[in-house]
Amino acid sequence: MTIAPTPDLIQRFSAIVGARHALLDPLDQAPYLTEWRDLYRGETPAVLRPGSVEEVSAILRLADETGTAIVPQGGNTGLVGGQIPVPGSGELVLSLERLNRVRAVDPAGNTITVDAGATLDAVQKAAEAAGRLFPLTLASQGSCRIGGNIATNAGGTAVLSYGNTRDLVLGLEVVLADGRVWNGLRGLRKDNAGYDLKQLFIGSEGTLGVITGAVLKLKPRPAEVAVAMAGMASAAGALRLLGRAQAAAGAGLTGFELMIGRGLQFAVRHLPGARSPFAGEHAWSVLLEISSGARDGAARAAMETTLAAALEAGEIDDAVLAESIGQAEAFWALRHGMSEVQKHEGGSIKHDVSVGVADVPAFLEEAIAAVEAAFPGCRPVPFGHMGDGNIHFNVSQPLGADKAAFLAEWDRMNDVVHAVVARFGGSVAAEHGVGRLKRDLIAATKSPVELDLMRRVKAALDPNGILNPGRVI
Repeated sequence: MTIAPTPDLIQRFSAIVGARHALLDPLDQAPYLTEWRDLYRGETPAVLRPGSVEEVSAILRLADETGTAIVPQGGNTGLVGGQIPVPGSGELVLSLERLNRVRAVDPAGNTITVDAGATLDAVQKAAEAAGRLFPLTLASQGSCRIGGNIATNAGGTAVLSYGNTRDLVLGLEVVLADGRVWNGLRGLRKDNAGYDLKQLFIGSEGTLGVITGAVLKLKPRPAEVAVAMAGMASAAGALRLLGRAQAAAGAGLTGFELMIGRGLQFAVRHLPGARSPFAGEHAWSVLLEISSGARDGAARAAMETTLAAALEAGEIDDAVLAESIGQAEAFWALRHGMSEVQKHEGGSIKHDVSVGVADVPAFLEEAIAAVEAAFPGCRPVPFGHMGDGNIHFNVSQPLGADKAAFLAEWDRMNDVVHAVVARFGGSVAAEHGVGRLKRDLIAATKSPVELDLMRRVKAALDPNGILNPGRVI
């Protein structure tokens, strides 16, 4: 049970980081208290911005001793409310933004060691400077921070080739709830000496410890990348195209993103300078990326072979292969802007779900029919990572509808979509995590054994419940 801190206690916390880095004024705190989708607005007595692991340790030690709730925050790009303090709760925000160093790069071992507050973009650029690739790719990479990526096990657009964030982490440094520091910053590829403790903290959303550093895997940089977009009449055609692309490129298929035609229309309408790559409109489109380690034309040849065969078989209706880096970036901008542009179309109810890859077309057909029947006039805008089965099944309000009234249907819409997900044996929290938004939903969908194990882990690592209380479980 946590308690709201007194003014004297706030001063004690402030002294740890220094007055300059303890934000007490609501105007200074504002950027830390609103999440990107504006679903949650927070309130806190203080935003603490430590500049070292030692300061993080001192903050948690004091918080554990006094029963003060701590909300860890990276770049504040999370989409399930886990990083926003609950109004009236007395929760303190612990921002990791000042812990932003790239500590070391090891090109020979293909590793990079970074502070948790380093932005994803900074990690990617440091890897590039060493002639390597850090493949995690997110639309928010300029502002999201690697500690938050790890804490939420972020996915992104390259999962089908490189895996989730979990697959890119070799070691972690974590400050525990009582202030002790676990230094697990080992870059070993093989280590079977006991429990793999880092896995407890990856995806735990700050409820078990505060990640302050990480050793990450690097990959060879592709020498050649081919990017194309294809238009088709159905998601079933996209699935067949996926099979062809995987057969032609294997692990070289580094992107396969599905978008409903309406979503592409939104992007062209609202993204500055955006243009459709197609002469006409298509019910669905796919963005494909094939990478090669040699500059020998293999990536382009695999792409051309894939698209030609799909066109001949009638699985796709049109295809456009990027002829320059600029055109490839423009294609990716359409996909990365898919979430942002929906704001311009009014209220949007969002779902981050996954099903088996082979089930994606049937899931989409059933889910679209279900929401259109339950909410006449609504505009489904599903898109996402078809190559790994993760679909962002978003639904925009009917034209001319009242935004607030539509968003008030959030829970009922969730029930409709998640019922379809359940019939396909899928997940209702594919890559964005649980946070506050899906906590009760997880409690209703996890088995009693799973919930018991999760609660036991939480009780063991955070017995006083100070870390992100009320999130996940």
